[in-house]
Amino acid sequence: MLVKSVNGKSPLIPEDCYVAENATIIGDVSFGSSCSVWFNAVIRGDVNYIKIGDKVNIQDGAVIHCTYQKHPTIIGNNVSIGHNAIVHGCEVHDNVLIGMGAIVMDNCVIESNSIVAAGAVITQNTTVESGSIYAGVPAKKVKDINKSDFAGEIERISNNYVMYSSWLKEDK
Repeated sequence: MLVKSVNGKSPLIPEDCYVAENATIIGDVSFGSSCSVWFNAVIRGDVNYIKIGDKVNIQDGAVIHCTYQKHPTIIGNNVSIGHNAIVHGCEVHDNVLIGMGAIVMDNCVIESNSIVAAGAVITQNTTVESGSIYAGVPAKKVKDINKSDFAGEIERISNNYVMYSSWLKEDK
């Protein structure tokens, strides 16, 4: 793994987090417990800070960044950020799934218990309402989670990634 300080700020990564060998974490980045950062993911806290809660998985190829002098990136607890997603200068609250290849742009708020569908683009200054699924380009609300089959998916995926990372920790 590439862990690098910038302007005197160094990533804070608890012992119980898993970081893949080729993941990159730079600058003012802090993690809660039981997180995982997967292959080729980049978390770049060089121009502002990135705060990541507990039990967050940042999957392969995802990019987490922030906006210079404007927007940090704050990610809550129990969040899954899918393969190749981009999360930039925004807030992601608790119990959220950001789908594969989704883009969340500056000054967005993804409220708790919501899903951003794979490939969705959440345009600047958008708030994704709690309990909803947003999809499309630009993303719009497509349904409520409690009326869909996705109610348990967020928790299931987050728990699975804690399990998957334990397999890799054992094989060191």
